[in-house]
Amino acid sequence: MQGLEMPTASMVTLAIVQALLMLALAPLATGFSRVIRAKMHSRRGPGVLQDYRDIFKLLRRQEISPINSGTIFTVTPYILIVTMLLVGMALPAVTNESPFPIAGDIITDIYLFAIFRFFFSLSGLDSGSMFAGIGASRELTLGVLVEPILMLSIVIMALIAGTTDLGFISKHMATETWSAPMATLMAGAACAFAVFIEMGKLPFDSAEAEQELQEGPVTEYAGAGLALMKIGLGLKQLVVAQLFLALFIPFGKAADFTLPHVLMGFVVLFIKLFIVFLIAGLVENSVARTRFLKTHHLTWSGFGVAVLGFAFYLTGL
Repeated sequence: MQGLEMPTASMVTLAIVQALLMLALAPLATGFSRVIRAKMHSRRGPGVLQDYRDIFKLLRRQEISPINSGTIFTVTPYILIVTMLLVGMALPAVTNESPFPIAGDIITDIYLFAIFRFFFSLSGLDSGSMFAGIGASRELTLGVLVEPILMLSIVIMALIAGTTDLGFISKHMATETWSAPMATLMAGAACAFAVFIEMGKLPFDSAEAEQELQEGPVTEYAGAGLALMKIGLGLKQLVVAQLFLALFIPFGKAADFTLPHVLMGFVVLFIKLFIVFLIAGLVENSVARTRFLKTHHLTWSGFGVAVLGFAFYLTGL
């Protein structure tokens, strides 16, 4: 396993800028998805900047909490944003190395994703709302189904690269000849499937009835709290998409930390994110909604692909 190095001042600066850009672009990503949905439904729909207007409007409103809610309900929006920003800082999204390698280990990032889901679900239970509690239980069930797929696909890439550091894995995939092409392809397909679910897309979430599935825990939030929850959920979509791009499509990134190369890396990143969200939007609005009780039939297929990728790795394919 490769050892972690202390980040330089330029690396830390890039990590902070990268995370803040993700935070600023989170409403744009969710707004873009809403525009695709409206166009495919043959209706005008909201503009791509509508989510910014909604968030600014909510931030000016009074935050009201349920009478039975506690501290968990209050601090959860901040925990969601902070955990995703930490992962966002560590992702080798613009350069071939992680700009914040202290948090760039896949084990650390898996735990950060787990903290996000744990507090997101716990906030629904802490609200005292029966409806939010049902949404929280469904979110935890979905996590049990999808997290093994995501973890196994990432572990396969760590085994191929010989390290658990995201930066070294991304650099290995960008500069080295694929030593196990079939294992990489299967892991990539499984990871893409898991990322699609983590982004909260149909058939695993219903955009026209958000409170029924993934966003059930958000039911009791209002005002600034609801705005922060929306930012956190949108930020997660960007982070998981960039995680997939960093591991499986690590091309077009800056070779060093010079300003021209970094700026070009950001341009390439935005293009790749545009394509990812476009494909996700097209797929989401081309499939029918499925019953939640049938979700495990779909996720088992994704897990089977991940297991197949692991089998290919063991056989050297």
